[in-house]
Amino acid sequence: MADDGTAPRFSIVTPVYDPPAGALEAMLGSVRAQTHGDWELCLVDDGSTEPHVRRILDRAAKDDRRIRVGYREANGGIVAASNDALELARGEFVALLDHDDELDPRALELVDEAIRASGDQADYVYTDEDKIDEAGRHSGHFLKPDWSPERLRTQMYTCHLSVLRRSLVAEVGGFHADFEGSQDWDLVLRVTERARAVVHIPQVLYHWRTLPTSTASTSAQEAKPWAFEAGTRAIQAHCDRTGFEATVEADTEVGGVYHLQPALRDRPLVSIVIPTAGARREVRGETLTLVTHCVRSILATSTYRNYEIVCVVDRGTPDEVLGELREIAADRVRLIDFDRPFNYSEKINLGAVMSRGDHLLMLNDDIEVITPDFLERMVMYSRQPGIGAVGAKLLYPDHRIQHAGVVFLRPGPAHTYRGFGPDHLGHFANARVAANFTAVTGACVMSPRAVFEEVGGLSPKFPVNFGDMDYCLKLRFKGYRVVLDPDCQLHHFESSSRSPSVQDWEHYRLHDRWLWAFHPDPYYNPGFAPGSVDFVPPVYLTDGSLAAAPTAATAPPSTTATASA
Repeated sequence: MADDGTAPRFSIVTPVYDPPAGALEAMLGSVRAQTHGDWELCLVDDGSTEPHVRRILDRAAKDDRRIRVGYREANGGIVAASNDALELARGEFVALLDHDDELDPRALELVDEAIRASGDQADYVYTDEDKIDEAGRHSGHFLKPDWSPERLRTQMYTCHLSVLRRSLVAEVGGFHADFEGSQDWDLVLRVTERARAVVHIPQVLYHWRTLPTSTASTSAQEAKPWAFEAGTRAIQAHCDRTGFEATVEADTEVGGVYHLQPALRDRPLVSIVIPTAGARREVRGETLTLVTHCVRSILATSTYRNYEIVCVVDRGTPDEVLGELREIAADRVRLIDFDRPFNYSEKINLGAVMSRGDHLLMLNDDIEVITPDFLERMVMYSRQPGIGAVGAKLLYPDHRIQHAGVVFLRPGPAHTYRGFGPDHLGHFANARVAANFTAVTGACVMSPRAVFEEVGGLSPKFPVNFGDMDYCLKLRFKGYRVVLDPDCQLHHFESSSRSPSVQDWEHYRLHDRWLWAFHPDPYYNPGFAPGSVDFVPPVYLTDGSLAAAPTAATAPPSTTATASA
């Protein structure tokens, strides 16, 4: 509480139940050590059976009037104790702290600075985190992206430290008992559905203690399956509230990871626009006509039937290729002549103009469909308000990853996890969960027609490379999100149809148009090792400090206005 008796800036809310004495003392010490002193600590003991708990709490409240303690007569669970702690809270913001974890000394100071920098629009703030063991050794640094509503729908990535505007917490009804075990995730979902802005501070300000009974440990994940089942229900409730047409399934191999299965109410017409010159190439020891192989894979594999195929064909495309397309696709395909010098962007734009669908799928002719519900998955995202483009996880013919999202680093855009195995998890499973990216490759990207037309389609100033990057950056400039769904997978015979080389002038043009968008990439934490495009953390010492701090680690917090998710 402030010295003048007014409500404090921050109320730290902590339910307590039988933590080890040393861990409880360390938690209390980390709060008292805060460089920002305008806080209160609201502790509610949930019927602890260990006598040291009351002794430590009583002494803490006696020593510091900012520490307020409540006691429940009987154990009611973490939701009941957390809501009781909320009842004690008087602060403008609520910070969630577990009874055995620790805050960095500057945690509240930096959160306060970030809120002020947002023009006091921030309703939710989260930070990076790591793990700390009983000996005080740090590990498991979780370097997070900026606000990614699509990732929060598949993984509770924001987690610790979470700070929420108290009035909004009250408005959404606090913690809900139906989601015991994933109550924080459920609360953050409900708050961010209404939040004006979400702020991420890319610094490790929370230390999650790994005790045998904590959720941070692998053994606890195995011992508390009910907590992960509650996560399924929390996401499903969010999807139902927001009209996201999906059912939720928990990952059977990775705890805390979830997958969305399309549950579309209807199936709008999708226009698949494929630029082609009818090239033939050897793939897996077989010579294929790329475009006919691509179309055959769509016809044979797709479970979504309301689509049309618009092939924009170069002058000189062999007649036998055109004839084969008409034979295999019949009235599903339309062939549009392109009689100008090669310009990929112009070909896509022409196909879009000549198409009729509510959603446009831009597809390279060197793609092979391997996910039967790939169109359902892409429509599931493409029809959501605020989403401008959705991409897929693309694999080489030998199944290694070719594309799992694009990040913008010097000197330009780069594919993440290129060449890794198909089941590579990535940094905290980020290769396994749907998430937002600055861009996805134009080899397979879907947009609502209205959004495509709003931004003017692809720019002809990028005839060969980077038209897709420019397109995604235009979407971002207009406030739309770009999402990649790794459960939507296709083979990409990359560079089979054209040279993969990028000219210097293409880099310069993209850089000149979008200099502001390159650095920092909001979905690539500045704490990652310099020069890495694969989310590689730098080397940390066991005390949590960097062995060699990257120069970008002092990047400011990022504020992203929310849209209806």
